[in-house]
Order: sequence, then C-alpha cells, then structure tokens
Amino acid sequence: MPEWPIIDSHVHLIDLDQFSYAWLARRPEIERSFGPADLTRLKGDVAIDRIVFVEACPDAHHAEGEAAFAQKAADDGAPIAGIVAQLDLRRDDVAARLDSLARLPALRGVRYLIEGAVDPTFCLEPAFLDGLRRVGQAGLSFDICVKHWALPIATEMARRVPETQFVLDHIGKPGIRLGLRDPWWTAISDIAQLPNVVCKMSGVLTEGHPGQATFEAARTYIDRTIEVFGFDRLMYGSDWPVSEVTHRYADWVAMLDHHLAACSLDERRAFWRDTANRVYRLESGQ
Repeated sequence: MPEWPIIDSHVHLIDLDQFSYAWLARRPEIERSFGPADLTRLKGDVAIDRIVFVEACPDAHHAEGEAAFAQKAADDGAPIAGIVAQLDLRRDDVAARLDSLARLPALRGVRYLIEGAVDPTFCLEPAFLDGLRRVGQAGLSFDICVKHWALPIATEMARRVPETQFVLDHIGKPGIRLGLRDPWWTAISDIAQLPNVVCKMSGVLTEGHPGQATFEAARTYIDRTIEVFGFDRLMYGSDWPVSEVTHRYADWVAMLDHHLAACSLDERRAFWRDTANRVYRLESGQ
C-alpha cells in the first residue's frame, strides 16, 4: 500500500432516504445507500486521510440538498475535505445558485454531467461557457465527465475558458470494454496540452467488462494518461461506491501502488496526495 494515507479525489455518497437517483435503476448492484461508515468498512486496509465528495447525480431538484448533506457529513466528522457540487450552468439563476453553494465551507468545485447528453455540444453554448467563467471567477473548479467519443468537445470547452480550472474525471472514460484505442488515444493527449486541465485516475476498471474488470485490460490507457499528464497533473480517485460494481476499494489501490512502484517518491506522493491537495485546496480552507 502507499507510503502515506491517501487523498481520494472522487468519492460519492448515496442516501436513498433523502434523495432520488434515476441512474441507480441501471446499477442494481449498488442500489442502496452508501455513507461514510460504509466507506470505512469497505476500504479494507487502505489508510485514507481525506476525501473529495463528488456529486452523485441525484435527480436535479435534489442538487443543493445533496451539497448541504455532504457539508453536514463533513461537519459531523466524515473525512470530507472538499465538495464538488452539482450545478446546471445553463440555468438563468446560476449566479445566485453559485452564491448559495459558496456558503458551504468545503465547496471546492462544481460538476454537471456532459456524459449522458444526446448532444454534448451544449457545453459549447454561450450560456454554459458564461457559467464556466463564473465558476472560475468564484475560485472554483469544474469536473468534466464525458465518454471518450465526446472528449474532443470537452477539450474545446476547456480551451474556450482558460481562466477556469478543469478536472477530467475517469481519464475521459476510454472504450476499454471494446478495446478501443481511438479517438481517445489522441484526444487525451490533446486535452492534456491545456494548462488549465488536470486528470483523475478514477473510474477506470468500471469501463471494462462487468465482472471481468482487470488491470491488464486497462494498463495501456493508464500508462497513456501518465505519459501525457505527468504526476503533477494527475490524482488518485476511487469512484466509490460505483467501483463496487467491479472491484473492491483496496484492489484498485493495490493495483496502482504496484504499477507505480518504480516511480520516484515525489511522483508517487503527487499522485496519491499532492495534486488533489493543490487543485482542490484541501489544506488551505480557502
């Protein structure tokens, strides 16, 4: 296991008593509540220092309530050092909603899924780009979640808003299940050229075959991501509890720890702690 307690940059919490999540109907394996105590129980022998809570895609009317729920969990002792809240940047009241979210002490960023859109080019529309500029002006980051085929669109989005920090989730969701190299291979390099984009090594095994997720199938994509981003712009994430569909929490950590064994101490520390700490400002409290 890593030499230090790790920072997990991508953890979801699910509370079916308070919120509804339409997408869970497609994931019956995890269609239940998952709270901080479940992470403690299911993480195995991994030492976790802090986590970044990332919105779990509740139905839209629950967005602000979910963010407040995550803040309360942090206030009650959960190791949540940062919150990435759901925010639809196309809304007319986006400025007011940003102001409301900014009252949460742990807020560090926002996310709105591009992945599920029939036409992901909505993220290039003026209203959405204006919302992204507001996010940057508020000192927040925007998490990008797209499938590999829409990665060029996300790249253009980030290019048009250079003043905002972007965090690419799940290495752009390459087509691991089908063994697809392109267009992801070129697209991941293109987005890595933008200085305002960093990347999460998260949600990778779940892009493989259900029940057959193996590190070997993902290795090429993992190495390509390291090659183009480097460790100063790459951070560890679990994508828990979605990860429970294909593997245990400790399995992913152990696989990556073994794979990175030959890397320098500084590179490993950047991956497991420092990049997330810097990008999400987890120690500054600002």
